[in-house]
Amino acid sequence: MRDKNVSSPPIRFLIYPAQGEVREHVRAEFFGRALSQRVGRPIVVEMARTYEAIEQELAADRVDIVWATAEQCNAFESKARAILRAVRAGRYHYHAALICRAQEPLTLKQLQGTRAAWVAPMSTGGHLLAIRHLEAQGLIPAEVFAEQRFVGSYRNALLAVAEGTSDMASLFTTHPDEYTVRARLAERVGVAARQLTAFAFTEPTLADGLILTSRLSEEDCAAIVSALTTMTQDGSGLDPLLGSFNIEGFALATSSRSPAQPFSPIQRTEFLAAEVDAEERCSKLWSFTGLAFGQEVSGREGLSLEEALPPEASALLGALVRATRHSGVGGRVEYRLESGGESRLYAAEAAPRGARSGGTSPRTTLLVRDITEQQALEVDLYRLASFPLLHPEPMMELSLNGALHYANPAASHAFPDLQALGASHPLVETTLEWVRRGKPGESPPLVHLAGRYWELMVSVLQETGTLRLFVKDVTSRKQIEARLLHADRMAALGSLASRVGHEMNNPLAFLMANLSFAREEISRLRESLRSDPVPTRLEDLNEVMDALGESLDGAERLKTIIQDLRTLAREPPTHRARVDLHPVLEDALKLVRNELRHRGRLEKDFQPVPTVEADEARLGQVFLNLMINAVQAMSEQDAQRNVLRVSTRTGPAGEAIVEVQDTGAGMTPEVLSRLFEPFFTTRSNSAGMGLSVSHAIVTSLGGTLRAESELGTGTLFTVTLPAT
Repeated sequence: MRDKNVSSPPIRFLIYPAQGEVREHVRAEFFGRALSQRVGRPIVVEMARTYEAIEQELAADRVDIVWATAEQCNAFESKARAILRAVRAGRYHYHAALICRAQEPLTLKQLQGTRAAWVAPMSTGGHLLAIRHLEAQGLIPAEVFAEQRFVGSYRNALLAVAEGTSDMASLFTTHPDEYTVRARLAERVGVAARQLTAFAFTEPTLADGLILTSRLSEEDCAAIVSALTTMTQDGSGLDPLLGSFNIEGFALATSSRSPAQPFSPIQRTEFLAAEVDAEERCSKLWSFTGLAFGQEVSGREGLSLEEALPPEASALLGALVRATRHSGVGGRVEYRLESGGESRLYAAEAAPRGARSGGTSPRTTLLVRDITEQQALEVDLYRLASFPLLHPEPMMELSLNGALHYANPAASHAFPDLQALGASHPLVETTLEWVRRGKPGESPPLVHLAGRYWELMVSVLQETGTLRLFVKDVTSRKQIEARLLHADRMAALGSLASRVGHEMNNPLAFLMANLSFAREEISRLRESLRSDPVPTRLEDLNEVMDALGESLDGAERLKTIIQDLRTLAREPPTHRARVDLHPVLEDALKLVRNELRHRGRLEKDFQPVPTVEADEARLGQVFLNLMINAVQAMSEQDAQRNVLRVSTRTGPAGEAIVEVQDTGAGMTPEVLSRLFEPFFTTRSNSAGMGLSVSHAIVTSLGGTLRAESELGTGTLFTVTLPAT
């Protein structure tokens, strides 16, 4: 067996999406842990989102163990190390039962024009078996059914029939009889099973099961096969873990590539049963392995407990038997013993029994189980099961209409009015609104309550029809973001100062020159008028007026620059409003136009775009940052070739798209991959915050900011914002 101390990569175990409920996810996780303990290798259990994803992972050879459908097991058997078929009710075959409403029974001849609810396209019992059966009877489903839809689980399909939104569904069953089907129906839909009945059964098919792929070594494969095929036969108490698969065990299918090397598990006491008489003699004594606590027990009936078992075990078990016999009440005790050189935990149970027929001596039955592995799993189970209760942040579960099902202590402490307000609580209202919008990729909703910011992480649990809500206090993060935004605005102002100073110097220079010239000319004309009252130099006055006019133009330019700087420096509003993107882009272009004049030309392509819900000042900051980066990327030596292109358009989903493209130096893939990291920069005079802050602003508005670049060609920034 592999040395457990040797570091090994984890075995990847992929499970198909039929395990829909949260409890099944947890049970599957513990099944993986139990298997990991037995094999001596770490096993990571993952849930596939779709049946198709299972096939993709198998085809790409990226998975070690797969819980797969019957068809997938058949398809990949020739490439697998081994196939373990699921055993249910003693069989590794199963059928599909065609289900209808009990009060509206159907036959195959009455299916024309009915509606079918299937589980999933690749579900064997919930779709494929039924389809094949109908086709074998000469019925073409596409022509027979008025409607066919996939609902994701057996429960949903059966409920659709019970509620009248569909007329028939398909359910897997181990035996084609009424009693087995009724048990399956009750397991899936509870009391609603009374409204349903089976009207036909398909031919059997090999069961679904586990594909052990060729990525596993023969040694690991043999160990896994041995562990799984004996899991319910060695008395270890691990058989409940198979409940997540709704099975009782596994059977090894015949395969040309089945593991050749046998696997021998450690021989230790897993299960011991005994019947003890009043003299504490073992009238019956039996164990799976023939050993008990490292000692042979086969053929030791008739001996006392002290003679049949090691002293450290017999003393404790004898005391339990005597206490049970004297009190007439069964008892249980857990104890730890050294067995086979390791410490093991055992559970012993004793129960009184009457005397045998014709006898007078009362008997006591004794059952001893090794629960070492079970206890180790229970520790993890209780730890994970207590997660909602002990989670330090608020967590709750809601119905789809906002009724509160559960709130942990942290939620009750943070929101004491949660129970009273119910569905009208701001957290619940925001959650329901977010779920109704249902936009994929949208950033988590944010709620501002009592001076604090709360970020909501919402999961929709389709199988149970509930919403799971985690609430995180992000007040500190929002404060840091605000400081970062302010620092970025100051950095942007600082980087603009030199360029704006250059732009202001030009009008200031000719403004001062013209004013000096006008003062000298007016003084000269004043002296001339004193000596000659008749004005004879009209052209001189015209020059003065021209100089004063130019000065006025320069002053207007300075006023415009100062107003733009004040707009940039103003703190953004805390509320959002409908924003027209074109004026915001024009304002940003004003601030970079002068420097762009020396580096390239501007091309604009403003197509109609919807308004967006945003802070206008923040959007202006984003566009200004992108334009500054674009302008600075273009060299003055290539000014004749360089182009800054700013365009807008409406995306296919109605979103607003803004593109800022330059023909500058471009970026390497390494630089591009770190472009939005805070404080990352390739320029010595930059703080490296502009693009990271821009990315944060855009994502906070539910949009995306992407960059594409090629060295020597240029860079394209694309801002996508949801329409109002």
